[in-house]
Amino acid sequence: MGQWLTRYVVIDAVLVAAAWWLAFGLRFGFRSLAAGEYTHIAISGFPAAMVCMLMGLFLARVNRQTWRFVSLVDLRRLAGGALAGGLLTAAAIQLMQMPGFPRSVFLLFMLTTVILLGGVRATARSLGERQQAQQQRHEGQQRLLIVGTLAEADHALRQLKGSARWLVVGIVSPLSDELGHSLQNVPVLGTVQQLDQIAHVKQTRMVLLASPPGAPLRREMLMHTGEAGLSLLTLPDADQWLDAEASTDLRQVQLEDLLGRTPVALDDHGLTELMSGKTVLVTGAGGSIGSELCRQIARFGVARLVCVDVSEYAIYQLEQSLRRSHPHMQGVYLTANVREAERLDAILMAYKPVLVLHAAAYKHVPLMESQNAVEALRTNVLGTVNVAGAAGRAGVQRFVLVSTDKAVNPTNVMGASKRLAERVVQDVAGQYPATQFVAVRFGNVLGSSGSVVPLFSAQIARGGPVTVTHPDIVRYFMTIPEAAQLVLQAGLMGRSRQIFVLDMGEPVKIAELARLLIRLSGKTEQDVPIAFTGLRPGEKLYEELLADDETTERTPHAKLRIAKVGADDSAVSGQVLAWLNEAGPAPTGEAVRAWLKRQVPEYQPNDSTG
Repeated sequence: MGQWLTRYVVIDAVLVAAAWWLAFGLRFGFRSLAAGEYTHIAISGFPAAMVCMLMGLFLARVNRQTWRFVSLVDLRRLAGGALAGGLLTAAAIQLMQMPGFPRSVFLLFMLTTVILLGGVRATARSLGERQQAQQQRHEGQQRLLIVGTLAEADHALRQLKGSARWLVVGIVSPLSDELGHSLQNVPVLGTVQQLDQIAHVKQTRMVLLASPPGAPLRREMLMHTGEAGLSLLTLPDADQWLDAEASTDLRQVQLEDLLGRTPVALDDHGLTELMSGKTVLVTGAGGSIGSELCRQIARFGVARLVCVDVSEYAIYQLEQSLRRSHPHMQGVYLTANVREAERLDAILMAYKPVLVLHAAAYKHVPLMESQNAVEALRTNVLGTVNVAGAAGRAGVQRFVLVSTDKAVNPTNVMGASKRLAERVVQDVAGQYPATQFVAVRFGNVLGSSGSVVPLFSAQIARGGPVTVTHPDIVRYFMTIPEAAQLVLQAGLMGRSRQIFVLDMGEPVKIAELARLLIRLSGKTEQDVPIAFTGLRPGEKLYEELLADDETTERTPHAKLRIAKVGADDSAVSGQVLAWLNEAGPAPTGEAVRAWLKRQVPEYQPNDSTG
């Protein structure tokens, strides 16, 4: 401690000396001073100035300051000491009776002393804090490799800037010509093929995939690193930065990151104009698609969001979620069954929504195929008759039916019921011309209730096998937010009787999906085997988004097309009501399928249907 105090005093003395000469240089010009014109005056007063200034600093106890922890109080004490030293210097020079001594030097001497001594203390503190922060970060940080091109790595490094958790130790690029470059002092250590060796040398198992969602590199890395035991991470989504409840730290790569595509571009202005300050109603609001629709709608400043679902638990969960994320939005959470027309009429007449999104449906193909076939009709078809009719009677501006790709050339009861629901919407549209009635078809939604992803995940957790019906079966997939956003966009753009088809991208083999999920769990197919069980009743190898005799036309939105279907002038709504009343409470599956075949000519049940 004594050595440090001595060192501080010596440095202060050197700086006081520098301040004296700097004061003369500022007063007379450094060239004149160097030429010796005023050197004799400066030299004559130098000893007195040194003694007096150091005495003033000593009286202010500046010599006791610890530079690394200097504060504003210390700097004010330093200024007081310099003032005292400057006054003592002026008094000493006057007593020495030095003719022509410039008085302005005294003021400059005090100022330069404060600047030099204060500057060195502030610098010492800044360096100390920086060193301490780096030590703390490095002690608590996890070592991380970034996989991606330099452009992708630059984006990731900017997102991680200032992170207290992660220490980036290198970049692994898929481009060999980027080897040897560096970015923000982080070197490119090698190519993707060398990732295992690089991770071993750098003593890390954490890998950040900087490539965008859906990029082929992501799938390649997952299949490569699953056997190497590396943990794959990704940056948070843009929506998570805006969600106060969501974590904005790195997260594990998920299936949506591997199959996701370019984010949907919404007409935010148009949707805000449609919904802001108004009432919107969603049926099936507690389901996967319905709840995401509610979350998306809440973003557009609705005055009131009416959420309808038959499940008490689902509507309760939705209420809790929306109250947390949108506390200022007025939510109305109702338990109601779309089969009950009078209840729906009462709800819509009471709240008068401008937009109704009808997402309530049974969608599980095998369950709806035989014993529950009539339930598919009562919910998917009769429910649509009731909701669409109530919307028309209440003067709703826009009605949107959430349909499915299984409605195209259907081979199962569920798909045929949704195709009949589309026809119902077109029929009701003719009865209520003031309301725009549209339908939106899309394929499988990742992570939705009843989809293969939760099933596969549960099977993997049990150790397998993962059951896939056929090695060649393929499906279209999209994420839940993407599906919900496109439904809203279609609802904004649509005109009565139009059926929108979503751009589902490329179909994905279900077996490939299973392999990706196995790797995401950190296992291999040796750990969790895949078993092929054969097609189920009503299931086909591939799904279609358009019937063979349909064509599509473009829309202003790149991911939406309009299916050109023939005009349906039949009073199908009345036929549905009449047949269900005639069939009674428990018609056989064969009777339901026979009636559906008459209503939906393109419906071709599989031979395996029982």
